[in-house]
Amino acid sequence: MASSSSPFMAKLSLALLVLFMGSATAQLSSQDFYSKSCPKLFPTVKSTVQSAIAKETRMGASLLRLFFHDCFVNGCDGSVLLDDTSNFVGEKTANANRNSVRGFDVIDNIKSAVEGVCPGVVSCADILAITARDSVVLLGGPSWDVKLGRRDARTTSRAAANNGIPPPTFNLNRLISRFNALGLSTQDLIALSGSHTIGQARCTSFRARIYNETNIDKSFAQTRQSNCPRTNGSGDNNLAPLDLQSPTVFDNNYHKNLIQNKGLLHSDQQLYNGGSTDSIVRSYADSQTNFFNDFVSAMIKMGDISPLTGSKGEIRKNCRRAN
Repeated sequence: MASSSSPFMAKLSLALLVLFMGSATAQLSSQDFYSKSCPKLFPTVKSTVQSAIAKETRMGASLLRLFFHDCFVNGCDGSVLLDDTSNFVGEKTANANRNSVRGFDVIDNIKSAVEGVCPGVVSCADILAITARDSVVLLGGPSWDVKLGRRDARTTSRAAANNGIPPPTFNLNRLISRFNALGLSTQDLIALSGSHTIGQARCTSFRARIYNETNIDKSFAQTRQSNCPRTNGSGDNNLAPLDLQSPTVFDNNYHKNLIQNKGLLHSDQQLYNGGSTDSIVRSYADSQTNFFNDFVSAMIKMGDISPLTGSKGEIRKNCRRAN
């Protein structure tokens, strides 16, 4: 009895092992994931991103930031796009996102255009990943093959976002710790922070730095103070470029600024403040090629954070709500 059933048991064990391994190591696929199911995907996304950036150059930075804030909360699952429901309060009103994260209407337009060429096929999470890449490229940065196959979350929470997204008040050790917890190295932290070479920040995010901190260039601080009053509640939403030189061009000026103590956010300047990461910042300031290469690697790595694949999650028809 035992000997006659052993081949069957062996096959069953092997099947279960393969099944377990498949679910435990679910991974994203290559850029060709939608090549047959949605062959017009990439040009459709790119043309819509291009149109949005043509209307407002800052939008490129906003779309890139959406992908960051999505991946740092329960992985890259499109959860940042969900509106609140009677069942949950979502991420849009979290501390890091409230009155700050933007571009949701552009994602709506992209999703609508993609649904027009291949309905029910492409996830909102994958659209965020492609949109981030296209935004970087259109603003002069590097390109890369985006890994695909993510599915969309059906729910999320504001608490998860409050706990997941590092605020601009973090010091270096806390930044490193948060990135490490997501499988991102210290080098990834410095490279990904280079995305602050584009975009703007609100006065509330940098007020304490420009008035209270000493590791800041005095003329730079005075320039920023002219549009950001000391008093809380006054000019809170006034904007300043994260990169003084070229806020609409993806380059390595962000790292050059840090060496001159011209980082706008406290968390920015922490990367170059006499600590363990100074040498990495200098290497990126010296070589844009080095920065671009490491940024690409870090973006691909970040895009791998806890994706929903296979039968998990869903392909949302509307990025703002579950089906």
